[in-house]
Order: sequence, then structure tokens, then C-alpha cells
Amino acid sequence: MELMKRVTKKLIEKYIGPYVVKKIISENVVELKLPALLRIHLVVNMRRIVKYREQVERQKKISSPSVKIEKEKEYEVEKILDRQEKKGKPKYLVR
Repeated sequence: MELMKRVTKKLIEKYIGPYVVKKIISENVVELKLPALLRIHLVVNMRRIVKYREQVERQKKISSPSVKIEKEKEYEVEKILDRQEKKGKPKYLVR
């Protein structure tokens, strides 16, 4: 299942989440509570779901500090209205 187009397959996460199971529809199908940004169907087959396990302390992902670029205009984005991809680069329509 391809969630987002990426340049390199090596950098794609094998699993994303954790997400809450909202409703069990049948023994093979569940409905998930997903953020709207994922833009995938909420109802998925059980084969696509893996039980979430906490990472070992040494494996925790450490978020890197934000990078400040001097002489660049900075804007406050209220909402992302649309996303397009042109020549492999994302373009956003924002408010």
C-alpha cells in the first residue's frame, strides 16, 4: 500500500501509526481512526494491521531541531488547502 510518493523506497516507513481501531466490521475487516492527511480508506483488511510495540529506549526516534535559514521569508500557515506534485516536487496551496 503506497501512502505517499517518495523518491527512495528505502526511506518509506514499513508501518505507520499507531492508530485506534474505531470499529470491527467483520473478523477480517476493521475501521480505523485516521488523520485526514493520510487520504486512504478508513476500512482496511486485518492483514494490513500489526499490533503496535513500543520501541526499545535506544531505538527511540529523536526529533532534530528546526533549521533556520537566514534571509528567507517566513509565513504562518493557517491551513493546507491543496497539494499537487510537479516534476516530483510537492506544491502546496495554503491559507
